[in-house]
Amino acid sequence: MSIRKKRPQWVPVVAAIIRKEGHILLGKRPAGSSLSGIWEFPGGKIEADESPEVALKRELHEEIGIEAEIGDIKKTCTAFFGDVGILLLFFEVPFWKGEPKCLHHEKIKWVPLDEVTQYELPDANKAVLEDLLKS
Repeated sequence: MSIRKKRPQWVPVVAAIIRKEGHILLGKRPAGSSLSGIWEFPGGKIEADESPEVALKRELHEEIGIEAEIGDIKKTCTAFFGDVGILLLFFEVPFWKGEPKCLHHEKIKWVPLDEVTQYELPDANKAVLEDLLKS
């Protein structure tokens, strides 16, 4: 009798690639959160009644206080945290209204593209760096 592996629970997550004048916006995860102190692309979980684009628009408003136009999907990847699988969708954000503010993260920072690799990022965020640095 073979034992069937339990399927992982998947959590869909969206992240924003926001660029300005050769820089990219990163946020430092707050203390007390999972992966606290790690830098990441802003974004968050998709709620049950949301499309990925609607979720990212909402998350960017909540986390950094901007009204964003969500552009094309640039990359997808997966990561695992124990038994939970994360499906991560990265979208370009070509235009936004308002200046990004630190509403959720410990810090936010415009990082020169050629310095992004010096920041501690989650593995799933590192997956997009090669493509970002090429474009």
